[in-house]
Amino acid sequence: MPADFTGFWARDYTRSDNINQVLRNAYFELGKKSSRGGPAGAMASERDRLLLMPLARLVELITRPDQLTISQTEHEILVERKDDFALLCAFFDGVAKPTVSDLGKETCGWDDKRLISLNELPDGLRIVNRFEMSEDREHLRVVTTASSPTSPMPFTLNHYYWRIRKNPGRFECIETLSMKRVCSTGKLSP
Repeated sequence: MPADFTGFWARDYTRSDNINQVLRNAYFELGKKSSRGGPAGAMASERDRLLLMPLARLVELITRPDQLTISQTEHEILVERKDDFALLCAFFDGVAKPTVSDLGKETCGWDDKRLISLNELPDGLRIVNRFEMSEDREHLRVVTTASSPTSPMPFTLNHYYWRIRKNPGRFECIETLSMKRVCSTGKLSP
């Protein structure tokens, strides 16, 4: 495989996109497209905002986990996301093998050293995750894009992660709105 993503990864919040800012920028772009010849800085129509919001919420849910555990063999890459579903990329003889279910189809592939995971779901909903590692192998960028025929534009978030060294039996931490970061030596529930 062209790259090895194996390891434990924690989100770098300082470099990752802020979803509210990305959504404001998308509204601004929609406003520019809809007001050609109109006033500069016009806002997107209420209809366009309402049609884009489900994609933004979906991407927020998909990218919510702040820790990734990636394991890789010569035949598969498994991206486990803390408290969420995992992504599985299967390769046979160096060729990606799509996974098909009642929910849709998941296909993975390589773009140079970037791993691309494409999920094609019912009604034309598509989710693409792009994984790219830094040259020093200490940072990981994950770009998640959702698109739908019902939305006026795709919605994309960039998240950055840094490699962590896990020591078993140490502290377990979660982020909460009310108490910020909470840590314990036992198992925590959100």
